[in-house]
Amino acid sequence: MISCRPTTFVSTCLEELHTMSSSRPTALVTGASRGIGRATALVLAGSGFDVAFTARTVVEGEGTVPARTTREGEISFGVPGSLATTRAEIEALEARALPLRMDLADPASVTAAAAELLDCWGAPNLVVNNAILHKPHARFLELDLDDLRESLEANLIEQIRLTQALLPAMIDSGGGTIVNLCSGSAVVDPPAPPGEGGWGLGYSAAKAAFGRLAGAINAEHRGDGIRAFNIEPGFVITESGAARGGTADIKASGFTGAPADASGRVIAWLASAPHAETDPLLGTLISAPRVARSLTS
Repeated sequence: MISCRPTTFVSTCLEELHTMSSSRPTALVTGASRGIGRATALVLAGSGFDVAFTARTVVEGEGTVPARTTREGEISFGVPGSLATTRAEIEALEARALPLRMDLADPASVTAAAAELLDCWGAPNLVVNNAILHKPHARFLELDLDDLRESLEANLIEQIRLTQALLPAMIDSGGGTIVNLCSGSAVVDPPAPPGEGGWGLGYSAAKAAFGRLAGAINAEHRGDGIRAFNIEPGFVITESGAARGGTADIKASGFTGAPADASGRVIAWLASAPHAETDPLLGTLISAPRVARSLTS
């Protein structure tokens, strides 16, 4: 039996459960206490995967998110979701769950999460890079360069750190799929200033840089059995967005947003379908809502 080193959250009584052999493929979903990440983890669990997942929030009631823009000040809002809740939901689907505390603002936690996953389950068949460090959106002349640096380090460098830690083991095990949750803001100019329907440079710059990761991996490691995809989830009304306010007006206008589970359904297909069906999407920005609709039509 593999030796699994428990964290402060994963107690020793769960060690044996996590290291039990399983014939199911394994997936890692980052940022899965709520929103698109949680929905993706549950779709994968229901699609035949055992799911390891990361988040900053360990237990229910501890989750907070900052304001949408810097002009609102240094305030935060409580949000539902936690490692504990997502674990229970995955296990209710009769899949193994491996909760891993990870914070993109804490490099040591990124390294530790990757090491624990490899120790407990070995190389994952699927990695979903969904986690993001959200900094309040700032207007250009109000953008604090330290905040910009923190966003780039968390949302680019730490995503690379995690992927670099897992990729060699995936190659040694015969390959796998990497999916990065990207954003249209990386290629589209904001329609308005932050707080008026647009987004800040710190967010879009980090997403633009992150969007180059898949192409580099494909150029160098397709021959090793690795395929990397970029997915754009669409505008999803998440728990965090609802907590920050304004989504009630959006819903009242008749716009319900993209389904939170659309990305998960597309990711499950990308990881499981024949390569001849999915490889034409390499090097593209995949619209999760559009492809999800085609999968059910």
